[in-house]
Amino acid sequence: MKKVHFDIKGMSCSSCQAHVQKAAEGVAGVSRVNVNLLKNCMDLELDEATTSENTVCQAVAAAGYEAVVSNGGGETAKGVKKTADGPSEYDVMKQRFFRSLAFLIPLMYLSMQGMAHWPLPKCLHGAQNTLPFLFLQFLLLLPILFLNRKFFSNGLRHLMLRSPNMDTLIALGSGAALIYSIAGIFKLGPLMAAGNWEAVGMLRMDVHFESAGMILVLITFGKMLETRAKGRTGEAISKLMELAPATAVVLRDGVESEIPLEQVVKGDTVIVRPGSRIPVDGTVLEGRSAVDQSAITGESIPVEKTVGDTVTGATVNGGGYLQIRADAVGEDTTLAQIVRMVEDASASKAPIAKIADRVCGVFVPIVLGLALLATVCWLLVGAAFGVALTFGIAVLVISCPCALGLATPVAIMVGTGRGAELGILFKNAEALENFHHVDTIVLDKTGTVTEGRPAVVDCVLADGVSESEFWSLAAALEHSSEHPLAQAILSHAIELNTEELQAEEFETKPGIGVTALVKGRRLTIGNRRIVESLGDDSPLVAQAEARAEAGETPLYLADDKQLLGFLTVADKPRANAVAALNALRSHNIDLVMLTGDNKRTAEAIGKSLGFTKVYAELYPNDKERIVREMQAEGHRVAMVGDGINDAPALTRADVGVAIGAGTDIAIESADIVLSSSDLNTLETALALSQAVMRNIKMNLFWAFFYNLLGIPIAAGALVKLCGIRLTPMLGAAAMSCSSVFVVTNALRLRFFRRGKNTAIDDPNTVMLKVRGMHCEHCVRYVTDALRGVDGVADVSVSLEGKSAVVKLSRPVLRENLVEAVKKAGFKAS
Repeated sequence: MKKVHFDIKGMSCSSCQAHVQKAAEGVAGVSRVNVNLLKNCMDLELDEATTSENTVCQAVAAAGYEAVVSNGGGETAKGVKKTADGPSEYDVMKQRFFRSLAFLIPLMYLSMQGMAHWPLPKCLHGAQNTLPFLFLQFLLLLPILFLNRKFFSNGLRHLMLRSPNMDTLIALGSGAALIYSIAGIFKLGPLMAAGNWEAVGMLRMDVHFESAGMILVLITFGKMLETRAKGRTGEAISKLMELAPATAVVLRDGVESEIPLEQVVKGDTVIVRPGSRIPVDGTVLEGRSAVDQSAITGESIPVEKTVGDTVTGATVNGGGYLQIRADAVGEDTTLAQIVRMVEDASASKAPIAKIADRVCGVFVPIVLGLALLATVCWLLVGAAFGVALTFGIAVLVISCPCALGLATPVAIMVGTGRGAELGILFKNAEALENFHHVDTIVLDKTGTVTEGRPAVVDCVLADGVSESEFWSLAAALEHSSEHPLAQAILSHAIELNTEELQAEEFETKPGIGVTALVKGRRLTIGNRRIVESLGDDSPLVAQAEARAEAGETPLYLADDKQLLGFLTVADKPRANAVAALNALRSHNIDLVMLTGDNKRTAEAIGKSLGFTKVYAELYPNDKERIVREMQAEGHRVAMVGDGINDAPALTRADVGVAIGAGTDIAIESADIVLSSSDLNTLETALALSQAVMRNIKMNLFWAFFYNLLGIPIAAGALVKLCGIRLTPMLGAAAMSCSSVFVVTNALRLRFFRRGKNTAIDDPNTVMLKVRGMHCEHCVRYVTDALRGVDGVADVSVSLEGKSAVVKLSRPVLRENLVEAVKKAGFKAS
């Protein structure tokens, strides 16, 4: 099956979306059709042996729309900006509105003159001048009709094709008022010839040219506001695209040169100076700096980078000079992949959208029937034809399929964009919706709950053994070992600056440890079996076992006669693990930990973090089995992992979540990817999912409620009861407001913030966003102001990143730092 992306032209409402969807699905060999009203596009899969893109285009054209095969890239971020192709849709709508308004104002002045008694030229006064009075209104209406002719051309064409849409409702409503008013002009001749001036005076007030014009202008105004608001839904993606610098400084043949970013090739050496954005993904070859990765990972604290570390394009270099080898450029960079993933997610459809889709498929025909019914009912109860027609027109123009169609996609687009800004990537709208249903989150231990890097915790020595001697011997033994714990021991020995000894006759003892000759002594380091082989009943063993109960892994060092001591190694829980897990529990989520580690260590770590369920000593298929069993019990399960062994469980879970530091297989298997390894981001993702779904449900409620309430009122249901009557003009205004409300409500998601429980990794580092800096002089003022605060050890200010990283020598209130920046003439937060 081939995936194809189409740009669709001519869609104006959710009914159009339903017609295009139906037309595409009716083509043999086409499946998985997804039409996006917000982006005016369609994605589908087709069997090339059965059909072709051209066949799909013809089917869409037969439904009254135009489909063009497209690569689907990068259009979202344009928003309402002008492009090389000409003015944006918003600019066109704005011009149309203001030009129409210029003719509507005098038209309304004339139509309301009889009630307001405004002054008029003598040639328009009195019943005898009714013909020029009405004809002038008709002439003022003509430019409005011409400027908004698209409503009539689209609406009537779709009516002929038996696929009526919102434009059909508007065209019929405005057209009915126009035809009724023109008929009134034709009635003037006989009445004036008969001298029936009373009837002429009544006819003067019984035309609706102003209603025909006002309906069009109000709808255009609403469309203009809607278009502007819709353009802002893509701001997050636009901001992401703008993160990449336009140029890069490369070092070729010993010469530095600044070139366009697209000319950088893999393997180039890129120079990044302090305060500049890193242009490509790469590896640090020279230099040291703190890099602000907040734009990509959402982490607020800069990360130290030195030789050998990887850096990501679009992040901001702090105060150091860096030389970077370009490992990924262009479409292969992390930023490009993030933009692509966010665009794919925003174009997908959440399951909840099916409710609106089903309604929209029959909405317009039902409204047409209700408008006709309202008109007939008022005629049957004795109302004049003009009055009855007014009620029918009001029903037509107040109905709003747009609000129903926009309720879901705008929230999805804004939510996924905001998620990307916070380091959360939803692969599709279904993952975004499903995550908010989750009641159980299963977390892998190593690398997810813990740091994934074993570190030395402590050592306990036998009598007569010095610490330096112990670590020198241990390092000599582990120097040739490939065991994961060996690196932790060697790193600790280097930190202590111990004597470097050479080991000979190195040998691995499976299931026990390693052994070698060091200074002529046969030494062994490993697990408790070493002690058992010696028959040693040293009190150190009891201490080591107590450490094991606490979640640490003891390693014993012995010669061929006695135990020299033991060290403990532990994979420590992440710094924010407790706060993050407590934040998840606040959402009434059950937390379960899975690991392949030994049961005693796993239970100790689980207990310290508050897990009620811990499954240990598991194989990859065991993790998948446990997730499946939980689902069989009726739980909605999310699996969080980072390794290859987590992939089966990630795929099985209702929602798979991979952390950014994980393997490619884990990320590929997951539905949600967290750019950061910070567990707080998991709680933020859950809170964002819940916020988006609340927003969608609110939008759908108000869209349904608006139509259920507005249509009966427009039909005159309250006229006899309490005298309330909704004119076509008020109906048009209400219809426009409903669409604008839905889009504006979704835009609130742009201000979603991280959860209150989010902790900071380094309490001695504070990052401030600084506004108002324009040059290096501003940077100096901000730097001097912050350095003047007691307790500040170092400051790094980025002009391009509009931020300041403050290193503290002792605790300092954030408010004091903000106040210092404020006194320097800038704003900080």
